[in-house]
Amino acid sequence: MSQGRLLYAQSGGVTAVINTTAAAVIATARARKVPVLAAKNGIIGALREELIDTTKESAAAIKAMRWTPGGAFGSCRYKLKSIEQNRAQYERLIDVFKAHDIRWFLYNGGNDSADTALKISQIGRELGYAVNVIGVPKTVDNDLAVTDCCPGFGSVAKYTAVSVQEASLDVESMAASSTKVFIIEVMGRHAGWIAAAGGLAARNAGDPPHVILFPEIAFDEAAFLARVKATVDKVGYCTVVASEGLKNAAGEFLAEAGTRDAFGHAQLGGVAPVLANLVKQKLGYKYHWALPDYLQRSARHIASKTDADQAWAVGKAAVEYALAGKNAVMPVIVRTSDSPYRWKIEPAPLDKVANHEKKLPKSFITRDGYGITAAARRYLEPLIRGEDPPKYLKDGLPDYVRMKKALVRKRLVAYSVGD
Repeated sequence: MSQGRLLYAQSGGVTAVINTTAAAVIATARARKVPVLAAKNGIIGALREELIDTTKESAAAIKAMRWTPGGAFGSCRYKLKSIEQNRAQYERLIDVFKAHDIRWFLYNGGNDSADTALKISQIGRELGYAVNVIGVPKTVDNDLAVTDCCPGFGSVAKYTAVSVQEASLDVESMAASSTKVFIIEVMGRHAGWIAAAGGLAARNAGDPPHVILFPEIAFDEAAFLARVKATVDKVGYCTVVASEGLKNAAGEFLAEAGTRDAFGHAQLGGVAPVLANLVKQKLGYKYHWALPDYLQRSARHIASKTDADQAWAVGKAAVEYALAGKNAVMPVIVRTSDSPYRWKIEPAPLDKVANHEKKLPKSFITRDGYGITAAARRYLEPLIRGEDPPKYLKDGLPDYVRMKKALVRKRLVAYSVGD
C-alpha cells in the first residue's frame, strides 16, 4: 500500500452528479492502492477530525454512488476566513492531516471552495507539511472561471429545459379557459446560465419559453408586462423563465429576503411570486408559478450523460494530478470542438479560478434581452445530451445508495468549529 492517505471533501450546494465525481475519486485511488478518507460534512468534518474510512465501503456501493444524488459524505456551507484572520483553523487542518498521514487533499466545490483549497496549499507550504491540494470543480451555476463548463450544470440545464417544455404543453392545453401565464424560477444568483438553459426548449420561433429574465439584465417592469401581454395576445399563453438573481435598475434583488448565508451571499426569497403578482395586478391574467429549488439540482433520474461523463473525468484527473505531485491546481474542462462536440481535461492554477465569476456572455442573449442566441444554443446544447439513468428497482424507485460512513478513530483533542 502506498505511503499516505488521500482526503476528499464535498462543499457547498450539491449537484446531481457530485457523487459521480466522488465515485471516480475513490475508484481511481483504489486502483492505485491509495486509501481514501472522506470528510464528514465537508471542511467542517476535516476541522472536527470526523473522517470517513471509505475502505469500509463495498465496491458495489461505490459503483451505485455514481448514480446517487445528494452529497454521499455530507457537504456544508462554511467559508474559512483568510489565513491572517484565522490562522488557527488552517493550523488545525494541517494537524489533522499530520495525524492521519494525509498527503493529498481534494476539495470538490465552487468558487469559495477553490479559494479554500488555494489557502490550504499555501499554509501547507508555509508550515513545511507536504500535502498536494487539488480543487475539483462542481456547481450548478456554471460560473467557475477557466473551465468551459462545470460538472453539475449540464444536468440542471437538462432538467430546466425539459421542465419548461413539459409544463408549457400543460399550460398551452388549458390556456383558452384557465392559466395564461406560467413562471418558473431557476437558480442563478449572479449568472444566468440556468435561465439560458431554459431557452433550449424553444426549438422553433414562437416556442416557449417566451420570456427569459437574466440577472445580467436589469428588470424593466413596463417592458416585461408589454412582452407578456403581446405573447398572450399572439399565442394564447406565455411561459417565463426567471433567474432568482433578477435585479432592478438600482441593482437590488427583486426577491431579497434580507438575510445572508454562511458565505455572505444574500438569501433570496422568491422572484416568481413577485412577478406573478405583477401579472395579476397589471394584466389581470390567471397565473401559476413554480419554484423547483432543490428538485433542479437533485434530479439524477434525468441527468445529462455529458455531465456525468465530465463529473467522472474531473474526479479521475484530480487523483492523477495529486499523485503526480501537482499542487494548487484544478482539473478543468476544455472544449476542443462544437461540432462534433469534443472536450478534454487539463490542469488550471487555482489562483486563476478562485474568487473569479464567469457571467453569461452578452453574445448569448438576444437583442431584446428575453431570449438566447444561436451562439448560446451551440454552447449549451451539447451539455444536456444523452441520458445516464440510475438502475430502477421492482418497486419503481431508483436504486440509490447510502454509505456506511464509518469514522476513523480520532487522534487529536476535540475541536469546536463554532457553527
